[in-house]
Amino acid sequence: MSKSLLKINEPESKRREAKPGTRQILSSTGELEAKTGGTGAKASGYALLRGLSKQAVWDLPFRPWFLAAACLSVVSIGIWISFLQGHFGGFADDGITPLVWHIHEMLFGFGATVAVAFLLTAAQTWTGKRSLHGGGLIALTLVWLSVRVLLWSPAPGLQLLAIGLQALWWLGSIGYLASMLVRARSRRNYQFIPLLGAMMLLNLGFLLADFNGHTQLALHLARSVILLFGLMVGIVGGRVIPFFTGRGAEHAKVVATPLLDKVLPPVTLAGVIVFFAADLVSLPFTPATLLIAAGVLHLLRLWCWDPRATLRVPLLWSLHASYLALGLGLVAVGASYYTDAIRFSEALHLITVGTIGGMILAMMARVSLGHTGRPLQPHPALSLAFGLILLGALVRVGLPLLGNPAWGWSLAALCWILSFGIFLWHYTPILCAPRKG
Repeated sequence: MSKSLLKINEPESKRREAKPGTRQILSSTGELEAKTGGTGAKASGYALLRGLSKQAVWDLPFRPWFLAAACLSVVSIGIWISFLQGHFGGFADDGITPLVWHIHEMLFGFGATVAVAFLLTAAQTWTGKRSLHGGGLIALTLVWLSVRVLLWSPAPGLQLLAIGLQALWWLGSIGYLASMLVRARSRRNYQFIPLLGAMMLLNLGFLLADFNGHTQLALHLARSVILLFGLMVGIVGGRVIPFFTGRGAEHAKVVATPLLDKVLPPVTLAGVIVFFAADLVSLPFTPATLLIAAGVLHLLRLWCWDPRATLRVPLLWSLHASYLALGLGLVAVGASYYTDAIRFSEALHLITVGTIGGMILAMMARVSLGHTGRPLQPHPALSLAFGLILLGALVRVGLPLLGNPAWGWSLAALCWILSFGIFLWHYTPILCAPRKG
């Protein structure tokens, strides 16, 4: 019998005695672990992280980021309207400009977060590749949360850290999405990589401009991002709205719009580029014509999708109504260059509240049901939420034009808080629970 086999068959005590140094090593290691917390604490920490990462809420980006973004929007709108009414004075004198904070949290903390979460979730369907999940998703969520906290700091070093972490969140998200699309050769969706990249650069430029005291430049960059959101809504909406309508609305007569689908993105992009450049260099023309043209084309395309057939389906009419706000908003923004009867700010809020807010609420409600294996039948209260967000857009735009801006701000804020509060009440259990089936 070989020596190795004899050794295996030896009693445990004899084998320990054959290696007298082992006991001392084990004893020394135990003392070290007792003093420092050692591998036992590390193991328990890893086990805790591993267990946490396997929770359903970390299964796909839409789960934690829909929840986080919705919560942020409710809190941010509440703080902002309190500030406007003189009830909140928590902004540091040397910190971020209050208006810049409001825009950043709603446009990037809320809007961009949901957009990226949607694309990362959809990319798993497009490519068949596993999307961001588990520990990686937890890490990026912690980065996102850190930015929210650090933006309140008056310390320049911490403000720069917030900007750096915001860049890290963007790079991590875009990098993961790009890797999925490239590995699967999903060329149709490559367009989202430069689109998100442009949003990232504008976001960082927005924060750096305000940090260096160039608040007006920061505001211009933010307005450019709003129009860029319109481009993204046009691309994504152009795919999903007619598809969902054809499948979900009884007797819907959806007409394909291949020509409009090809023309709209370049026209909208041209409008965004001219708008962006017009404030930085002298141009012999304005973006007005391009923006009006894009708005009219959106309205024509919406008409071809038979919106009247969706009136009994909340998950559909909410999408159509938000898309309507995009077309009307672009026309209004363009028209504001020609007449004082339409204010640029109010026209832009038709897009921010009606389109970005409305489309996000409608898509979150649908995606959260579909990607958790639940029937596409939202709670009846969601119809109220959809209606409130659209009402909020109307009062935010209409009342200031009628000479009551304060009432417009307050009622729009109330509508927003109620609508996303309804979403959180009904969808938090869904987003935290395992997928059905």
